[in-house]
Amino acid sequence: MKEKLHNNIQIKNKRASFDYELLETFVAGIVLTGTEIKSIRLGKASLVDTYCLVERGELWVKNMYIAEYFYGTYNNHPARRDRKLLLTKKELKKIDGSAKNSGFTIIPTRLFINEKGLAKIVIAIARGKKEYDKRESIRSRDDKREIDRAFKR
Repeated sequence: MKEKLHNNIQIKNKRASFDYELLETFVAGIVLTGTEIKSIRLGKASLVDTYCLVERGELWVKNMYIAEYFYGTYNNHPARRDRKLLLTKKELKKIDGSAKNSGFTIIPTRLFINEKGLAKIVIAIARGKKEYDKRESIRSRDDKREIDRAFKR
């Protein structure tokens, strides 16, 4: 009988919710090589400065960092390469239509391993925040922190 491994890999893009207003999210699969998935399972990946583009009807994640696998040989992967995302045609059309509008972009927000052991990425259609929106986010975060401290006492 096979035992299910419960993987707690949750790699987040913390700047995404601060710099962008997230409008709609999608969960996509990623086309990876063998050493890439092994590095992700070890938690050696980052979504900092990562973005997505639609090219020739396919969605690609650009500038995503996955560290080289320590035990990899000459088959090891480059740390930053373009990786294809797997979505349905309907989702791709919706994302492409939204991304073509001025002021909208596609950003990855979270990378995780699902219950089947496959790497998935959560992408969001987002609009950039203005400076005053960021100040408001900081203020609300600080207020929430103060309220939590008051209840702990």
